[in-house]
Amino acid sequence: MGKVRLEAFSDGVLAIIITIMVLELKVPHGEKLSALKALLPVFLSYVLSFVYIGIYWNNHHHLLHTVNKVGGGMLWANLHLLFWLSLFPFATAWMGENHFSPLPTALYGTVLFMAALAWLLLQRSIIVSHGEDSLLAQAIGKDLKGKLSSLFYAAAIPVAFARPWVSQFLYVLVAFLWLIPDRRIEKVVAGR
Repeated sequence: MGKVRLEAFSDGVLAIIITIMVLELKVPHGEKLSALKALLPVFLSYVLSFVYIGIYWNNHHHLLHTVNKVGGGMLWANLHLLFWLSLFPFATAWMGENHFSPLPTALYGTVLFMAALAWLLLQRSIIVSHGEDSLLAQAIGKDLKGKLSSLFYAAAIPVAFARPWVSQFLYVLVAFLWLIPDRRIEKVVAGR
């Protein structure tokens, strides 16, 4: 089976996720700049989640350049990833509406952690399907960046209950790590 339906479905789900998140941004009551101040945590959590969805969309696009055929395991692994990404609007809204308090911040980290694990599972399913010498296996190598991200998320979850700002810092740090273009897949695909 080809990858076109997988790409189209994934792109559609990610577009819907962003749409749901932006619809959570409510217009303030009042015309003064001070009316926006109360919405700052909601807006900041939206920006962070938008960046994360963008990172996943970008990396998913590159990831699928290494795929020649799609099997059932890969479809389920991709759905697993989309499930966790679909929880971003809820976790984002809860964290923003509650001004980054401990439990919502921990839940946000849990969703990030589970999405990262789902990403690693999707990568693994592609490698299993295409072989240990596949383009993806060559490109990601030991995938230190992916594993380090998961470790940061896992550490941030319990820390959120004592110092939510540390967890938030870790979430932003990981996003910055992934904003730096990851050219591993591009290099391997260009060299084939």
